[in-house]
Amino acid sequence: MRFLKRMPYVTYLLLFIIIAVYIAMTFSGGTDNSNVLLEYGAIFNPLVRAGEWWRLITAIFLHMNFTHILFNGLVLYFMGIQIEKLFGHLRFAIIFFGSGIVGNLFGFAFTDGISAGASTAIFGLFGAFMMLGESFNGNQEIRRLSKSFIIFIVMNLLLDLITPNVDIAGHIGGLISGFLIAYIVSVPHYSLSRKKRMIALIVMIIVILILFYVGMNGNY
Repeated sequence: MRFLKRMPYVTYLLLFIIIAVYIAMTFSGGTDNSNVLLEYGAIFNPLVRAGEWWRLITAIFLHMNFTHILFNGLVLYFMGIQIEKLFGHLRFAIIFFGSGIVGNLFGFAFTDGISAGASTAIFGLFGAFMMLGESFNGNQEIRRLSKSFIIFIVMNLLLDLITPNVDIAGHIGGLISGFLIAYIVSVPHYSLSRKKRMIALIVMIIVILILFYVGMNGNY
């Protein structure tokens, strides 16, 4: 049992599911096939508005090409292990899925077309590291990691601007929600300001309600 507590099994399970789904999609007609993407649960705004909200979750596990899954898989592996060890299994899962869903809500509200990928959740992990850097800036190791990941975040956002068909809104949304959710769930054995946690929760709820309203009433 102690081994399981130390082992980042949630990260490994997520990677296994992502790879398994990618293989299944490949043999179902191709990962870049629009019909296959929709069949497996990619986000398409008219379908989400029609009540298929589960797509905000299933889209996290879908990837459109090998480069897409390779990049997200590597980042999830290296970052997921560290975040899961720092926050614990349950908190890590909440950060990953919470930021993935809210990031997808950002995409639902402000972009159009078919979208899929774990990028929104991965940007949520970036946000969690930013929260650690802000809350534990006295810890040299966390501060060093946070600075390196901030550079990585900026590089990724700049890459988004020059890459076609990228859900920039979803990435930014994942980053913001990851920061807020990390505050809400907190870090085990460390006391964070209850006031800050409550503010983060209220902001998160307000953001979700706004995104829901904007998305249901059509994109800009």
